[in-house]
Amino acid sequence: MTRKPELEAPTADTPLNQREAAKLATQQAVLAAARDSFEELGFERANLREIAARADVSAGTVLHYYGDKRGLLHAALFEELDAALDHAIAAAQAAPTLLRQLNALTRAVFAYYKARPSLSRVALRESLFADPPWAERFAAQTTRVSQAIALLAGAARTRGELPASTDPTLLSVTYLSIFYFALIAWVQQTVADPEALVAVQLRHLIHPPENTPDEPQPVQRRRRA
Repeated sequence: MTRKPELEAPTADTPLNQREAAKLATQQAVLAAARDSFEELGFERANLREIAARADVSAGTVLHYYGDKRGLLHAALFEELDAALDHAIAAAQAAPTLLRQLNALTRAVFAYYKARPSLSRVALRESLFADPPWAERFAAQTTRVSQAIALLAGAARTRGELPASTDPTLLSVTYLSIFYFALIAWVQQTVADPEALVAVQLRHLIHPPENTPDEPQPVQRRRRA
């Protein structure tokens, strides 16, 4: 079944007529019901009829907009994650230094995952391994965050917080690697405080210690009297 295109949220320049507003309200109700159902029951146990009942619409209406349960899952995850990333980027931009910016970003994104812990495992898997067209949409979200971090790193380099040789894009990729490692560890319940784990790694990334195990200090030998 071909899924109907989703309506975009209205802006000041694109007011909705009454019929479009009703459609958007129906879609928002379905997506909210889907997130609650997937969180409470899990993806496998949740079903479209139960979700439709929560949203006070027919199962046919759900199918009309989203095609099947997986399409509904992707739509529900994408919309909420997109809003969370907007908030996270704004929180990062408001902080005064790069370290605080990245820590603010980390806290804001983890707040999204922690709000629905049972759904986080599904959200992570689907965002990383979704089929087209959702794979491209989730990848675009990651690219958007990566570009925002690179801009912050470039500004930090200009302010003198980073060495002139720092590659902002490489720093952004490194941050995302650290973040996803912590996220996966938290989802697998091997790390209780993923934000702290990311924060420690960020301190070493942005303010590396002067002496590392790979660069030992020379040993001063005592002269014999």
